[in-house]
Amino acid sequence: MASPIGSKENPSQFDVLDKLAKDEPYFVIRAQDPLSSALVELHAYIGAGQSGAAHNKLAEIMSLTAARAPRPASSPKYRETFAISLSMEQWRNSNPDMK
Repeated sequence: MASPIGSKENPSQFDVLDKLAKDEPYFVIRAQDPLSSALVELHAYIGAGQSGAAHNKLAEIMSLTAARAPRPASSPKYRETFAISLSMEQWRNSNPDMK
């Protein structure tokens, strides 16, 4: 059986891990994350300009997360996620030719 698309053994044709600049921040969402498929689908809808579908997917994500206790704001993982987001924004601003 072939490995699923997007895996280490069968990367997507758009896989960028080997193309990342040495100082380019990145964030990986693994399949074991219960929100992973919905988050990737939301990203695809936004990129395709499908705002209605994106809105519906975001509502689904919010519904899924409402049933779980939120991670405390003091969580190191929570804080690091925001730090990565900020690093990404700063990197894009410092590398306008890479946009």
